Amino acid sequence: RGSHRSRMFALLLPPALSLLAGSAPSPAAPRAGRGARMAGGDVPSIIVGGGRIGSALKELGVEGDVVLRRGDAFPAAPASGPIYVTTRNDDLAGVVAATPPERRQDLVFLQNGMLGEFLEEQGLPDATQVLLYLAVAKLGEPPIDGITDTNPDGLTTAKGRWAEAFRARLAGGGLTCHVKQGDEYTKAMLEKHVWICAFMVTGALHGGVTVGEVESAHASQLRALVDELCAAGEAALGVRLEPGAFERLAAYGRSVAHFPTAVKEFEWRNGWFHKISQRALAEGRPDPLPLHTAALQELGVVKEGARV
Repeated sequence: RGSHRSRMFALLLPPALSLLAGSAPSPAAPRAGRGARMAGGDVPSIIVGGGRIGSALKELGVEGDVVLRRGDAFPAAPASGPIYVTTRNDDLAGVVAATPPERRQDLVFLQNGMLGEFLEEQGLPDATQVLLYLAVAKLGEPPIDGITDTNPDGLTTAKGRWAEAFRARLAGGGLTCHVKQGDEYTKAMLEKHVWICAFMVTGALHGGVTVGEVESAHASQLRALVDELCAAGEAALGVRLEPGAFERLAAYGRSVAHFPTAVKEFEWRNGWFHKISQRALAEGRPDPLPLHTAALQELGVVKEGARV
């Protein structure tokens, strides 16, 4: 069984996703010593993927960390602790399958998009998740924190079994991370999801302009879409966002103004909202997301009447 699982990892382990979120104006502070991070709650961990984010987590880590790259066998040690998954969303099922069943509760998912349905299907509804607002410009460079003028204490947020260990790892490098559970995490997750879906769609409608151009030149169009997505997301998830959601999302847009826009990973991102539209129409109710649906149709991402 062990050798079979090793072969599975060799086949299924993809290159790490190099950029999981955005960047912000200031780089991380110099790293603290390994002993200080260990005392603060960090523990030896497995890092799936050796790209920019995976390598950054290793650099921030402690003695005993192991990075799994394509072709590597699942290691015997560390035998406990977080397993940070820094791959593309479409590779997640393969990573879960290649992880020993007794270790799957240690998986930590750092991807964009709504992962809830996928995690339920995998039997991991309580898995540790991270809303990652970090970027690494080049392999080996220090990560840049997601700090904005409306959120000077940072935006990265984690929940679950290994959330405190992840926060300790980031803190060792002068990076911020909040730990939230329940509805507070759900609200943070919805805001990040609205940000990426609204900014990417609005930018794509204008030929793939930068995030900064979306925020500065198409603010009214962006606001209407953000309001629509927030309302539908709140209804679907049973939460209510704090006032000022648009201002917070616009501020993050300003902090990553140079980023390009494109509609990607549809199933995990805008597809989640489109399913809300499709369910409403199937039940004879009006589409709660008419602006979003029209934008997807204009971009050719979906056809009128198409189902996801």
